Amino acid sequence: MTKQRLYLYDTTLRDGQQSAGVQFSVPEKIEIARALDAIGIDYIEGGWPGANPTDSDFFEARPETRATFTAFGMTKRAGRSAANDDVLAGVMNANTPAVCLVGKTHDYHVTTALGITLEENLENIRASVAHMVAQGREALFDAEHFFDGYKAKPDYALECCRAAYEAGARWIVLCDTNGGTLPGEIGKIVEAVIAAGIPGDRLGIHCHDDTGNAVAGSLAAIEAGARQIQGTLNGLGERCGNANLITLIPTLLLKEPYASTLDTGIAPENLRDITKLSRKLDDILNRVPLRSAPYVGASAFTHKAGLHASAILKNPDTYEHIDPAVVGNTRLIPMSNQAGQSNLRARLKGMGIEVAKDDPRLARILDLIKEREDQGYAYDGAQASFELLARAELGQLPKFFEVKRYKVTVERRKNRYDKMVSISEAVVVVKVGGKKMLSVSESMDEQGHDRGPVNALSKALSKDLGPYQSLIDDMKLVDFRVRITQGGTEAVTRVIIDSEDDAGQRWSTVGVSPNIVDASFEALLDAMIWKLMRDGAQPA
Repeated sequence: MTKQRLYLYDTTLRDGQQSAGVQFSVPEKIEIARALDAIGIDYIEGGWPGANPTDSDFFEARPETRATFTAFGMTKRAGRSAANDDVLAGVMNANTPAVCLVGKTHDYHVTTALGITLEENLENIRASVAHMVAQGREALFDAEHFFDGYKAKPDYALECCRAAYEAGARWIVLCDTNGGTLPGEIGKIVEAVIAAGIPGDRLGIHCHDDTGNAVAGSLAAIEAGARQIQGTLNGLGERCGNANLITLIPTLLLKEPYASTLDTGIAPENLRDITKLSRKLDDILNRVPLRSAPYVGASAFTHKAGLHASAILKNPDTYEHIDPAVVGNTRLIPMSNQAGQSNLRARLKGMGIEVAKDDPRLARILDLIKEREDQGYAYDGAQASFELLARAELGQLPKFFEVKRYKVTVERRKNRYDKMVSISEAVVVVKVGGKKMLSVSESMDEQGHDRGPVNALSKALSKDLGPYQSLIDDMKLVDFRVRITQGGTEAVTRVIIDSEDDAGQRWSTVGVSPNIVDASFEALLDAMIWKLMRDGAQPA
């Protein structure tokens, strides 16, 4: 059976940028655009030229892509021709092969928000799309508030879409702008649009996630016959976000009826980069990846319960809907005080260690885990620390260096501007191969801001490790979580640190102490030792 073509349209650089706290620089936009192109996205919407200096600069510097680059704008204003509308001119001047114009399709918005007649709005749509087509551009019409408009006045909403279609628009994109339409409604309305004369292979869907249904609504539109999906990486977008392409792409490639009936243009080998693409965006935004994200999250293929782990050892299909490697993710069998020997053996096997069922060391490791979790440790979220603990008990943990002492001071003082500031300083003494080395570091960043005592400790610890220095230079701390596990004067602090290196490897470590700095240092130390071990360092 011949597959039908389904086109993927990414609006991360425009609609995604409308997320609170998100503002991409031109180099970041270029990096994201190249990553989108590499995975096989059909359309990349770069932004709204003329709306802000960054978007205008980006269109001048945008990379050459296989994907169809698209500029976004709005239909012309009433009372002027399309050729004389400055907003349309700005979009045209971006010189992209495709242009997406947003226009009203809800009668209430036309008369209230725009303050024009319904016929004037139709003429704006017709003239704007026709102008773009006459200039040789592929035209897309974003039918704003379409589903709400259809429910309020279906004939007019359809008339707006027909105006764009008859003017030559390649795509009529039905937008659930407020994100309140449920999947069942979306499917029925898309079917009605097709029945009214606009073919499915000219229809797109653009869903917002205000009810948590953007992905489901997009799939409902596809099942009804629409053949373009608009969305963003990691569901980025205004308010609750947009349809998440990171979730939609694997679903379309791996799940029926989509896998056997639709061709997205994304090769199976590119699907293996979807986890990396998701984390690249989080890294650019300096955000911690959502652990529970479908397909790509760190917990997406994590099996904590002993019953699950036992079954996974026999056949991963028992508790996994796909092979995690297909999307570039990995299976994880975490350790906790709920763990049994099935979990432990599975986790050790994942570390490359085969241990017989009757090995007495298994029971000792389980007892040690339960004892330490009673003290406040948590190994289900700190797999690197668990690996170090297990290898130490099995006699397989190399000793790279020894920390002889460390000291952290925090000083509060006035600076030259007569403002009170805090400055932290750390001193760490380590012994490597019989040689002692002392490192000192302050907590100030490049901009002169204090980053705190843990930052000073981290910088001092990683400043000079002699023969190991080249292996730790690319380490960076990407998340730092603190929890008080007991109250009152006997409070114990648990610190979990996420680290990352230039290879994209991410790992978590844990430290526990009544002293937050001491707990942090323990987690930092584990992070460094785990990386040295993973990268094959040899004891000095």
